[in-house]
Amino acid sequence: MLAFIAPLALLLERYWGYPPSLFERIGHPVVWFGRLITALEQRFNQGDAPARRRGGVIALALLLLAAFVPALIVQQTLRAIPLGWVLEILLATPFLAQKELGRAVRAVATALQTSLEAGREAVSHIVGRDPQALDEAGVARAAIETLAESTSDGVVAPWFWLVVFGLPGIALYKAINTADSMIGHLNDRYRDFGWAAAKLDDWVNLIPARLSAVLVTAACFFVPHASPGLAWATARRDAKKHDSPNAGWPESAFAGALGFRLGGPRSYDGELVDLPAFGDGKADLVASDILRALQLYRMVLNMLLALSMGLALLIFAAGQ
Repeated sequence: MLAFIAPLALLLERYWGYPPSLFERIGHPVVWFGRLITALEQRFNQGDAPARRRGGVIALALLLLAAFVPALIVQQTLRAIPLGWVLEILLATPFLAQKELGRAVRAVATALQTSLEAGREAVSHIVGRDPQALDEAGVARAAIETLAESTSDGVVAPWFWLVVFGLPGIALYKAINTADSMIGHLNDRYRDFGWAAAKLDDWVNLIPARLSAVLVTAACFFVPHASPGLAWATARRDAKKHDSPNAGWPESAFAGALGFRLGGPRSYDGELVDLPAFGDGKADLVASDILRALQLYRMVLNMLLALSMGLALLIFAAGQ
């Protein structure tokens, strides 16, 4: 039954998510990683640039050890007992974000249908850009861009590393991705300290980001008015425009699939950042366009579940 851990974890997390009551009692693995990263940053992000870079490498290594060793011990323990694979499924689900991502993005669409101010407030919970600088189209684009990018690094990538390396793989991925989101920034504070985290995050997302574009393309065949041809063509053409070697793939695929133009200038902490555009479609997006993107997202999840189940069956059959 070990082959079915990944698809069953996907299925369980998609419909039940991470219980709020459990979050209130013990927090969440990503929160635990975040606290450790904060403590390590306070200890090692000091000195000149070379010292900060060395400190970042040391901090990242300690974080990875803290994620890998417990996960490996737990996995080996569970695989030595009857029905341990059931608990392994339960422990893998917090590292996936299907349900919460869909809920958070849908909340933006619902709020934006009420008022622009409500939409700005809702989108501020899922993006780092200045919400007050966003008009209606900006709020909608921000929500869809987050949905696209998080489809890759919040769902496809953790699933991929769960399949490849089991519970230690998915724990390591989330530790790396959390570190990148916290310290992998090109500002004075993190440029050197976060260098190792940013580079490692690029590497671990290399295959999942491109797989995400493939899944978006496949999903288009089952979503009305979505174009598989434009999804793949736009990803191939526009993904390289992004500063990240990976983030442009899912974002461009969503843009092409739905006939949108995503990306473009945005404001962070009062500073305007001129980013490239992805896709050639309409840019004046509204709440209903967020709902269209969510429809595509749900079908992408279906494609991923089908792929996961297919791989599990192949592995199970090969082991017989």
